[in-house]
Amino acid sequence: MAVEERDPHSGFLTTGHEWSGIKELNTPVPRAVYFFLIATFVFSLFYWLLMPAWPTGVSYTKGLLGADDRKNIARSLEQAEQARAWSKKIETADFAAIQADPALMTIVRQSGRTLFGDNCAVCHGTDAKGSKGFPDLTAASTLWGGTPEALMETIRVGINSGHGESRTAQMLAFGRDGMIPRADVENVTAFVQSLSAAPGTFDAAKVEAGKAVYAANCAACHGDEGRGNAELGAPDLTDKAWTYGGDTQSIFNSIWHGRQGQMPAWENRLSPVDRKILALYLADLRKPRP
Repeated sequence: MAVEERDPHSGFLTTGHEWSGIKELNTPVPRAVYFFLIATFVFSLFYWLLMPAWPTGVSYTKGLLGADDRKNIARSLEQAEQARAWSKKIETADFAAIQADPALMTIVRQSGRTLFGDNCAVCHGTDAKGSKGFPDLTAASTLWGGTPEALMETIRVGINSGHGESRTAQMLAFGRDGMIPRADVENVTAFVQSLSAAPGTFDAAKVEAGKAVYAANCAACHGDEGRGNAELGAPDLTDKAWTYGGDTQSIFNSIWHGRQGQMPAWENRLSPVDRKILALYLADLRKPRP
């Protein structure tokens, strides 16, 4: 086969190669390919001149523009730190001063909502109202106190968390462990429910019998009037905020089987400033809105 053979349809010469009757044409490279190759080379040349590019052993060519990503990142971090100057104010100011500063409290509500959503909402809900087994953090009464100082400490050490300074609390299993008979559990259940219900809602005889059982077994933690003890983490039984449910069966189960809640310690997970913001945010949630 002659190398100079020309394809009759396209007019291009063939290369002399043929496969199964198909001949290879010696077509020229499209001009666009040359154009882009040249453009790429010119761009590369200018880029090498303008930007850091070539290693020189111990350093590298800096480029005519003097671009430096490390300096750019350092500048961005410095700008971000300046934008977060408020964090220093929150870190150093006391709780009362922060709560009295509308600008800082606006930041607390914004940042606190994000921190709460990222770390706490999975248990306590996005509205912080909790669910069965997880307390309502907007309730009037709060275990270990609802002041920002008390809340920050609870966040730091957790509850039954294994932290060396953890808050510790446990509701005894009065029925399961045979501490009081079933009848007494039923009576004290009625009495506890009566503390937050309208008068006359429960059997008067059961309530009266339960009052004596309560005084002998429960008042030491929950107080003579059932208003709880923040130092012990014993909840207020006179309000309608129930962690495990306020119906008859739920209260009976709590007294019979006992309870031991758990909250992780956040000391090694959140910075002191973040814990302070969270405490202020939660304390703010408990305030009635005008």
